[in-house]
Amino acid sequence: MLISAVSISSPEGGEVVDGLLDRFQSADSSCRDAVYEILQTVKEKGDEAVVAYGQKYDAPNLTGEQLQVTSRELLAAYEQVDRDFLETLTTAIERIQNFHERELEDSWMQTRENGTIVGRLVRPVDSAGLYVPGGQGGSTPLVSSVLMNGIPAAIAGVAERVMVTPPGKDGLISPHLLVAAQEIGITEIYKAGSAWGIAALAYGTQSIPKVDVIVGPGNQFVAEAKRQVSGMVRIDMIAGPSEVLIVADNTAKASHVAADMLAQAEHDPQALAILVTTHEPLVAEVLAELERQLPLLGREEIARTALTNHGVILIANDLEEAIEVANAIAIEHLELDILNPWEYLPKIRHAGAIFLGSNTPEAAGDYLAGPNHVLPTMGTARFASALGVETFLKKSSIISYSKRALEEDAEHIMRLARLEGLGAHANSVAIRLGQ
Repeated sequence: MLISAVSISSPEGGEVVDGLLDRFQSADSSCRDAVYEILQTVKEKGDEAVVAYGQKYDAPNLTGEQLQVTSRELLAAYEQVDRDFLETLTTAIERIQNFHERELEDSWMQTRENGTIVGRLVRPVDSAGLYVPGGQGGSTPLVSSVLMNGIPAAIAGVAERVMVTPPGKDGLISPHLLVAAQEIGITEIYKAGSAWGIAALAYGTQSIPKVDVIVGPGNQFVAEAKRQVSGMVRIDMIAGPSEVLIVADNTAKASHVAADMLAQAEHDPQALAILVTTHEPLVAEVLAELERQLPLLGREEIARTALTNHGVILIANDLEEAIEVANAIAIEHLELDILNPWEYLPKIRHAGAIFLGSNTPEAAGDYLAGPNHVLPTMGTARFASALGVETFLKKSSIISYSKRALEEDAEHIMRLARLEGLGAHANSVAIRLGQ
């Protein structure tokens, strides 16, 4: 059997759930050490190191002069994509842009009667780096990653948006990626992948500018590189394998459930697909559908490995128990394939994105619905949110005191300062009052 089903209330089910709650993954020591060495090499040698790593792992004939995508390459990309792609791209951009424009924050001020003014100033960062994976050696360009990362940065008002992505063996970037980038206003693109691409964005090189925020998905080396440079720059998140949890009742169609589990499983052998159902007969139907649909996939082996090693089917006594487990697991993608999904939406506390109803596959959120598909994984939806415009904004506090306001607050300020043993703090107030 591809996946064994267990009852949530059984001892075996309890062990399965406990394992899901403890699924946060840290990079192994070999990955950490290798990434650290790459980061330091790029920091010290700049373009030379980026080109050397690119020659070793991506494009054997890559040169320093080819590191930046040229205007000729950008122009030629339009000749290599068809009208249908451009139509789909236009629709996706419009949807994603319309959604993320609602996320913009305003600066605000608060004035008190005594003349105190406090507030918050919201400003974009100066620069952002967008990492776009190559996708199966460049043969499957991840256009959606360009849009989901680049559009919120533009809406935030980031002046400089820089994209890095690994070249193919021929030293070229997919024309679909280049067109997508240009359609959202990104023309500064460099041929740099993996940890050295992240290092170049974090430290800057002779060609690639240093940025303030780095976003974008990638393999374990990309994730570990982002972790190691975080703090020096802001990152979106440390992403783990893609995840879906489907809550299904007796109204769910087995073919839909199986298809959505496979949509996650085909991402990666480590991908996590979970079904929590209140309708036990659905289990056998879903398993049969999985076996029927698997051979139809171009990535059958990857999907089968993911389901065999990480697939989970849990049987719940009722929807309340199913929702309780879903909240505890805090999944990246949560599908409510049940009769009245809107009734249970208020009960959802932790999920990266929530998909309501049988006509809402997770794939819609990946590409065209509008909300961002860069979502917290590995249980971090308990405290983290999707990438959005806020990722590229920073807030400065504003404080202005009148003389009257300082006189009214002086004793309180000095009392707390002296209590903490910080006499100079207290004196900075007292000296203004002639004390």
